[in-house]
Amino acid sequence: MTEKVISKACIYGAGAIGGWIGAGLAGAGCRLSVVARGATLQALQQHGLRVQRGDAVTATPVQASSDPFDLGVQDLVVIAVKAPALLDVARQIGPLIGRDTIVLTAMNGVPWWFLQGFGGAYAGTRLQAVDATGEIAQAIPASHVVGCVVHASCSLNAPGFVNHRFGNTLIVGEPSGAVTARVQQLAALLQRAGIDTVIAEQIQKDTWYKLWGNMTVNPISLLTGATTDLIMGDELVRNFISSVMLEAREIGARIGVPIAERPEDRHAVTMKLGAFKTSMLQDVEAGRAVELDALVTVVRELGQITGVATPYTDALLGLARLRARGLGLY
Repeated sequence: MTEKVISKACIYGAGAIGGWIGAGLAGAGCRLSVVARGATLQALQQHGLRVQRGDAVTATPVQASSDPFDLGVQDLVVIAVKAPALLDVARQIGPLIGRDTIVLTAMNGVPWWFLQGFGGAYAGTRLQAVDATGEIAQAIPASHVVGCVVHASCSLNAPGFVNHRFGNTLIVGEPSGAVTARVQQLAALLQRAGIDTVIAEQIQKDTWYKLWGNMTVNPISLLTGATTDLIMGDELVRNFISSVMLEAREIGARIGVPIAERPEDRHAVTMKLGAFKTSMLQDVEAGRAVELDALVTVVRELGQITGVATPYTDALLGLARLRARGLGLY
């Protein structure tokens, strides 16, 4: 793909993170559009995209539609949906993608492109847990993708109204690890948008490291309804989390994303969050589908692919999906 100026940007999934990134892109001079539905679409059309930072609230006019055909080909598409919604996005995103369009995946968990151009002996393997039929990879080819790991905490005050609480960092990178002109251009744009942006040496490593912390506390919050301080404060639960993390660390080492830290090192970071509700607990309380497959099922699958036994991950997945099914959220 040839280098071109990024002037048209579209957010697909104007939730908390998508809205935060979108407002920044508009502030950096992009012509911003949003694919949205229902109450979010109405709010964006009526009030624009609103973002609260402390006591200050800004409102950004956007072109919002439920139909990507209305918005046309974009220079940049930011996918910021929860993983369960991705297949529906893939089926509708076509009109937004042209020959040179960058697709930035600002999502939690292991993405469908994780082993594209990466993974040693496992490179090119399709991960059934996140793209069972290959339909996502076909609709959004890896050649368009720039990966993204989000380190920011945002929530919604109301549809189309984001509250940016803390954290202001995006890590971006090509799945191949190459530092291309387009990823440098994208990082520069995001910096102008007021977001601290780092180009990853290998975006899969950053993806796996973030997963290492949230693949446990998220589903445990689904099971218990507890905030992170209570989860990490129970010695038996913390020891169970460590066992899951050691399985994931061994899998990471075999696919080329080694983690030098001990689980206890990561626990210390998590405990600093205090009485924090995980994104999965927020989804449960809002009645939204939960991201178990991209956070846990895929780790079990990678264990099977690499020959790593995952009894603790299996137990966590089995209990969490049983609970989620009972709530009608999986």
